[in-house]
Amino acid sequence: QVQLEESGGGLAQPGDSLRLSCVASRRTSISESIGWFRQPPGKEREFVAAFFRSGANTYYATSVKGRFTISRDNARNTVALQMNSLKPEDTAVYYCAIGRPILSSLTRADAYGTWGQGTQVTVSS
Repeated sequence: QVQLEESGGGLAQPGDSLRLSCVASRRTSISESIGWFRQPPGKEREFVAAFFRSGANTYYATSVKGRFTISRDNARNTVALQMNSLKPEDTAVYYCAIGRPILSSLTRADAYGTWGQGTQVTVSS
């Protein structure tokens, strides 16, 4: 069973940038997708960004498109989330996840079977 560990969360002001990192205990297989989700206070977990399987195509939630960038370093089994122009509504616990969703289910949290412990991001002035 692969293990995931996130880091890089913290407190930021509106307009600031943060970079999250997720290290996997092994390289993802060709059929596995890896992505980021977040859970705002009192709300359900929601999709943020992901790579579909081993390809280079990236997918983003509308709310973060143009501000967040997902990237991967296969040599280090790492996926990162660069978050720019942060807003208070980006406040959430951010999770890294691995799963085998079909493309139409890429944004569904229940399509992912392995999760990290999460890292808190708080955006406040």
